[in-house]
Amino acid sequence: MHPFILLFISVLAKTSAQEPDYAHGCSHGSCYPATGDLLVGREKRLKASSTCGLQWREPYCIVSHLQEEQKCFHCDSRRPYDPFSNPMSHRIENVITTFKPHRKKSWWQSENGKSDVYLQLDLEAEFHFTHLIMTFKTFRPAALLIERSADFGQTWQVYRYFASDCDSIFPGISQGPLHKVDDIICESRYSDIEPSTEGEVIYRVLDPAIQIDDPYSPNIQNQLKITNLRVNFTKLHTLGDNLLDSRPEIKEKYYYAMYELVVRGNCFCYGHASECAPIEGIMDDIEGMVHGRCVCNHNTKGLNCEQCDDFYNDLPWRPAEGRNTNACKKCNCNGHSNLCHFDVAVYLATGNVSGGVCDNCLHNMMGRNCETCKPFYYQDPTRDIRDPGVCVACDCDPDGSLNGGICDGHDDPSLGMIAGQCHCKDNVKGPRCDKCKPGFFGLSAGDPRGCQPCKCDPRGTVSGGPQCDPVSGDCFCKRLVTGHICNQCMPEHWALSHDASGCRGCDCDVGGATDNQCSMETGQCRCRSHMIGRQCSQVESGYFFMALDHYLYEAENAKMGQGSTFEEREYQPGHPTSWTGTGFARIPESGTLEFTLNNIPYSIEYDVLVRYELQMPRDWEEVHVTVVRPGPIPTSSPCGNTIPADDLLTVSLPLGAKFVVLPQPACLERGVSYKLRLEFVRYGDRNSILSSTNAFVLVDSIALLPRYSSLEMFIAGDPTSVARKQSYERYRCHETAKSVSRPQMSETCAKLITSMSALINDGALPCECDPQGSLSSECDVRGGQCHCRPNISGRRCDKCAPGAYGFGPSGCKLCECSLEGSQSRFCDYYTGQCPCRPGAFGQRCDGCQSGHWGFPNCRPCQCNGHAEECHQRTGSCLNCRGNTAGDKCERCANGYYGNPVLGLGSQCLPCPCPEGPSSGRHYAASCYQDNRGQQVVCNCNQGYTGSRCEDCAPGYYGDPSRPGGQCQPCRCSNSIDLSDPDACDKRTGQCLKCLYNTEGPDCGVCKSGYYGDASRRNCRKCTCNFLGTEHSQCLSRDECVCQRATGQCQCLPNVIGQTCDHCAPNYWNLASGRGCEPCGCDPNNAYMSSCNEFTGQCQCRAGFGGKTCTDCWENHWGDPRRLCRVCDCDPRGIETSQCNRVTGHCVCQQGVSGVRCDQCARGFSGTFPDCKPCHQCFGDWDRIVQDLATRTKALTDRAKELQTTGLTQAFERKFKELGDKLAQAQEIVNARNATTEAVTTLMGMIEDLRAQIGETTDTLNQLEGDLTAVQDSNYEASNALSTLERETKELNLNADQLNRQLDILKNSNFLGAYDSIRASYNKSRDAEHRANKSTTDIPSKVSQSANTRKKTERLMAEKKDDFNRKNAANKRTLIDLNAKAQILDIKKINEKVCGAPGDAPCGESPCGGAGCLDDEGRRHCGGLNCNGAVAVANNALDRSKHAEKELNKAMGIVEDLFKQVADAKTKAQEAKVKAQAALEKASDTKNKVDHSNNDLRDLIKQIREFLMQDVADPDSIETVANRVLELSIPASPKQIRHLADEIKDRVKSLSNVDAILEQTQNDVRKAEQLLLDAKKARNKAEGVKNTAETVKHALDDAGKAQAAAEKAIEKARKDISLTQNRLAQIQSETTACERDLSDAMDRLGDLGHQIEALKTKRANNSLDAARAEETATMARDKANEAKEILDGELSDKYRTVQGLMDNKAKTMQDAKQKAERLRDEAKDLLKDAQDKLHRLAELEKDYEENQKVLEGKARQLDGLEDKMKAILNAINKQIQIYNTCQ
Repeated sequence: MHPFILLFISVLAKTSAQEPDYAHGCSHGSCYPATGDLLVGREKRLKASSTCGLQWREPYCIVSHLQEEQKCFHCDSRRPYDPFSNPMSHRIENVITTFKPHRKKSWWQSENGKSDVYLQLDLEAEFHFTHLIMTFKTFRPAALLIERSADFGQTWQVYRYFASDCDSIFPGISQGPLHKVDDIICESRYSDIEPSTEGEVIYRVLDPAIQIDDPYSPNIQNQLKITNLRVNFTKLHTLGDNLLDSRPEIKEKYYYAMYELVVRGNCFCYGHASECAPIEGIMDDIEGMVHGRCVCNHNTKGLNCEQCDDFYNDLPWRPAEGRNTNACKKCNCNGHSNLCHFDVAVYLATGNVSGGVCDNCLHNMMGRNCETCKPFYYQDPTRDIRDPGVCVACDCDPDGSLNGGICDGHDDPSLGMIAGQCHCKDNVKGPRCDKCKPGFFGLSAGDPRGCQPCKCDPRGTVSGGPQCDPVSGDCFCKRLVTGHICNQCMPEHWALSHDASGCRGCDCDVGGATDNQCSMETGQCRCRSHMIGRQCSQVESGYFFMALDHYLYEAENAKMGQGSTFEEREYQPGHPTSWTGTGFARIPESGTLEFTLNNIPYSIEYDVLVRYELQMPRDWEEVHVTVVRPGPIPTSSPCGNTIPADDLLTVSLPLGAKFVVLPQPACLERGVSYKLRLEFVRYGDRNSILSSTNAFVLVDSIALLPRYSSLEMFIAGDPTSVARKQSYERYRCHETAKSVSRPQMSETCAKLITSMSALINDGALPCECDPQGSLSSECDVRGGQCHCRPNISGRRCDKCAPGAYGFGPSGCKLCECSLEGSQSRFCDYYTGQCPCRPGAFGQRCDGCQSGHWGFPNCRPCQCNGHAEECHQRTGSCLNCRGNTAGDKCERCANGYYGNPVLGLGSQCLPCPCPEGPSSGRHYAASCYQDNRGQQVVCNCNQGYTGSRCEDCAPGYYGDPSRPGGQCQPCRCSNSIDLSDPDACDKRTGQCLKCLYNTEGPDCGVCKSGYYGDASRRNCRKCTCNFLGTEHSQCLSRDECVCQRATGQCQCLPNVIGQTCDHCAPNYWNLASGRGCEPCGCDPNNAYMSSCNEFTGQCQCRAGFGGKTCTDCWENHWGDPRRLCRVCDCDPRGIETSQCNRVTGHCVCQQGVSGVRCDQCARGFSGTFPDCKPCHQCFGDWDRIVQDLATRTKALTDRAKELQTTGLTQAFERKFKELGDKLAQAQEIVNARNATTEAVTTLMGMIEDLRAQIGETTDTLNQLEGDLTAVQDSNYEASNALSTLERETKELNLNADQLNRQLDILKNSNFLGAYDSIRASYNKSRDAEHRANKSTTDIPSKVSQSANTRKKTERLMAEKKDDFNRKNAANKRTLIDLNAKAQILDIKKINEKVCGAPGDAPCGESPCGGAGCLDDEGRRHCGGLNCNGAVAVANNALDRSKHAEKELNKAMGIVEDLFKQVADAKTKAQEAKVKAQAALEKASDTKNKVDHSNNDLRDLIKQIREFLMQDVADPDSIETVANRVLELSIPASPKQIRHLADEIKDRVKSLSNVDAILEQTQNDVRKAEQLLLDAKKARNKAEGVKNTAETVKHALDDAGKAQAAAEKAIEKARKDISLTQNRLAQIQSETTACERDLSDAMDRLGDLGHQIEALKTKRANNSLDAARAEETATMARDKANEAKEILDGELSDKYRTVQGLMDNKAKTMQDAKQKAERLRDEAKDLLKDAQDKLHRLAELEKDYEENQKVLEGKARQLDGLEDKMKAILNAINKQIQIYNTCQ
């Protein structure tokens, strides 16, 4: 057989392995038709682009090497091939396989020389194409490609390329190999030029070399599917001669010629058919033809079974795959349809289960499966779904149903659906939806909601029933509501709401509104003029409603009869006014008064009110009142019923009243003018004997009161008017307007009167406030009173009040007429001129005429001819001329010198200092001319110096030599010595010598190491805690740097406070010097995150212990979260009671061992606990044995290691390298193809291995020697260590002994301290008994104090008369000194002595003052730049020295006087220093006493308040005790006694303070008097020019004044001495009281120790100790705060003490009062101390009881002894910590 046929068969065999399995039928899976040649029967569908001989006969040749054969032939294909008649035809149909004998005689041949030729097969349907075989007669093509189309030729895809040279012919096409069946490659094996004939080209769609996992996959099926197949020949094979010769005969031998073309395949049925039938129009009698129409199975249809059959569309069409038929599924239409289609969306929605949708459902069914009824039908639940009558028509009213009457099609409880249920419109109900819902009416089909809502206003509709009629829609309204939809209120109602009645009444104001109608929406009534508010009950701004007496007529404005006069009365500020207007009309008996009434507002009856004052002893008997009308009254008028008799009335004026109302009302009409005539007929009774010819009455005014009983609002008869009348009468509203001084009007009356006012006046009345006399245009809404300016009266503020004048925008001015110089207190209304008496002048009649003074005894002014007028009261001259000044122009003005006294003086000339006052270079306050040398001496201003004030004084800088120049104070923050000329630069003012610890160009900052405000001279030294401050900021422990402004030190980490003196919250261990450490308290086991600041101990909860509360509690071990066990240790052998908290191992003493520390340790002998060290030899032998044991164990371990691992540990790396090389050698040896080079390499590696093994052996030998040497060294070191160990044990024993001694010492110290506390407690008890005896036994300190007090009182009574006589004599002598002493106080003393305002704080006062200290603790008062007594005295001293040089020897007396002044100043200074020191000491003592008293009071108060509570338990008592203990109480009785002694000493010294201060004050007074006299003498000396007589006279005067002052001082000293003696007696009593106070303080300290003992007994765990420490810290902080508060109150206390001392100095009576006060205070203090001691005794009893309770509880605790020892150790540690506290 031909080779290519064998190859073809093998290919087919491989292909069959990957094609679908056809062994089973279509019912079991996919099935496929048989494969055949697709060309059979399709000759007409096969075409070629080129065929030879189709047009004419064409020659062609063949290539052959045989000479005898024919080489050229002819081709004639115009007729089909016939072996007999037309064997030269070579059409394309010749390639179809026929298996006939002449198969080699026929072929297809292309035209000569044509390279691009294609063959194309067009199939009538889709076919599976498997492979293609082409057999050529000539050379195979040099290049070809096979293409396919699956869409009937619209698109083409290449199957494969074939070429002899793929790179050049089809560049870019891969040449394989194949990876996937659809890869496109180029092959060369079918394109060789050999063989020249019968060469084949084979192509398989599915290459057998590629494994196909799923032959049914869409990818494989698409690869096989074709509708068209095309083979493109693109290049001929030639022998090359066509390139050299272009003749046509050359091309005749080059063409394509093909014997056979086989296209294998079958019809493409997607696995749904096993056979195919002919397509319509194709014959079916052709043998071997593969037909194109599938005979479909699996419910499919179509030419290729590409569709599902009709009514089988429930699943999507799919190709059959293997055993899966993917048959189409029948639709489920429940028997109501026979048509359906597939819907992808439905299929996806059902989760790929069903996608069939039924079409044309019958029997009123619808839906995808005809499973639901159509609209307007519902499914009968009693019938089967397949029943033709399952759907029933809906029975719903179309007018009331939704969607025209559609009902629920089926039952669905989850959706609330019921088959046949109608769906009513929103406003419809009923089974058929044929009724309106409640609240709706008018069922209609056109209404989308079915019925209309009732549209009833819910506010006006009756609730609880139907809102409206269901047919008509009429609403059912509430009682006060009307309208079709109940949306309107009844007349006179408004505010439609949900109230029961629906609307509210308008309630319009009966007067303010025109009627009772109002707006239904807002309720706004129809108001009268200028009435506002919803009810018209309010007035507009600028309007008011009248008072009942609004229509008032003043008597002074009425027409008075003969003999009547006007009496004006002035208002008294601060007193109520009992009249109106400006005064009264004084009417005599038989006098008349006529009023004009022309402003009647409303026609009504009015009550006539007459206001008067009767200053006669009896009632005014008879007054006739006549209403004079303008004419007769028409009967149609409102007053038509009035008869003439009604206008004639008689009334009497009672004495005790101020007003009277006529018995009958007067009817008056609006717009009519009337006269009201009052005739005061008779004062007394005609029959009375007593009568007065001078009888008169003061008539104030009359008023018309509207009579309420005549108004319609009260008498209409309806219930509202009746209620108004009853209220008006009940509240007596008519009475409120009768008196001028009216009571407070009730709200009811105010409302009724408002209505009356609006009704009478037809609205509100305008305020009409006078714009000049009133403060605003608004007035009081009740009565209309405007707000008047000062001294203006009247309702409208339109006139001046009586006694005032000058009406204007600023009010009226008071007349202020002089009582001595004016005839009346009333002045002219316009000018204010008072009516003066003879000799009086001025507008107020209170002065003398010009040039006189001393009213009312006027005398001429004395002004030395330099002024014409002087002050009217003092006589001081005014406007002195000629540069003069003084009360009598007797001296030159400042800046001038001379003597301007009339007849003696001279002209005042300007002072040349250095120039005159108007020159711009005048720097002197004054000057004078020296009498001897006639030189002008300048008194320079502050800051200037020199003979002409031409230089700047020390402390000042500037250039006064140039015009406009001046000397300014050096800006050195008041921190330089102003007396030092070099303190600052005189030109620039730069500070050169800063004081008070300041520095800088202006001394404006504190020096390094100081802080504060340099401007206030309060730079203080930094007080940083060395332990908490950064060490880089400290030069030593006491020298640290802080922030200069705040004093804040730079703290270490976690340290806070200005001085870095305590740890931040939740930190501790300040003493470490490295900052504070975190507490680390366990958040679950500790009460809080904070710990003790000194020990770091956290406050553990019950059941936990350890420093951070992470361990078991004390004397326990284990995990506290699981189980804690008691430390089972023998107390005789343990070092501490606490065992290891993790393992429970006890901490044994030296020489003791065992888990429980209950046996002697190795190296000790004896019976536990008497363990003694063994002999020294034991240690030596034991050490040797131990060394041997250690070495043996090491060798044993080494041997075990060698047995286990060998010697690999030290040489493991080298052995590994050797093993690797051996492995490489093994690989080389095992290699089959070993070469000489490999063998050489192997030999080299072997040599390397031998060399390394040798080196390793040497290294091992060397290491063995080193090991031996190390062992020898180790043995020697062991001996040395044994010696050291023996010495260490000895040192440990010594240390243990020392520790035990130290513990004994600590315990003994504590017990000693405890004994000391107990002894102090006993002393306190003894002191208490003594104190109790002092108050009960006789004689006692208290009784002695009482006797002393009585003796003092008796002495004071005996000496009282004598003292009064002396005091009276002294008063006449010391009247001037007493006047000054009365006004003398600390403030003025500071101002006079120190030169600064006395009320300024010490820190802000540059001149200091009493009690002020500088930074170094020295008192601070005065200075060169302060104008106090010190500075004045210094200036006086300098000037006196200057005058001493200038005056001659005749001025010796003046010189002596200045010396006396200087001596007096020195004495005053010394006395002031002593007084200052005494005051400071007294102040300190008083502060300490006050502080102690305050602490005592606070303690007792807190204990009292606490123990008053019934819930006080022992724990709370303990807390109180802790707080008491931490107060700042002296630590020991010795300290308390020392403090008491110090208090006594300072209190004793306090008795001399008064005398010292009194003497100081007298000395100051003396100095001031002497200074005053000296100044007078100096002024007189300066005025003397030619003679010294005036100087002598002045000196005599000064001497006399000095002598008088000395006498007065001497008398004062005697009186003060007597006062001191008496005060000393009083002081002795005070000392006794203070001694009692000291005893009380001792008892308080003893009580503190007692409480300490109680605390020690109660403290049974570390938690309580920690709390006590925190409480102590809080108390310490509180004490510091109290100290700061007391320090801040120091100056106030000082001023208080100074004030008391000044009061002592005034009179002896004050001293007596003070003594009495001290006595009373001493008594109160003693009583208070006794009460407190008694209370403390009660507290002590309570504490003892509580102590018993606590002791009882303490006995119940386990391990009390161990806990007490631990607590004692903790206390000892705390003592050490507190001892190291700074």
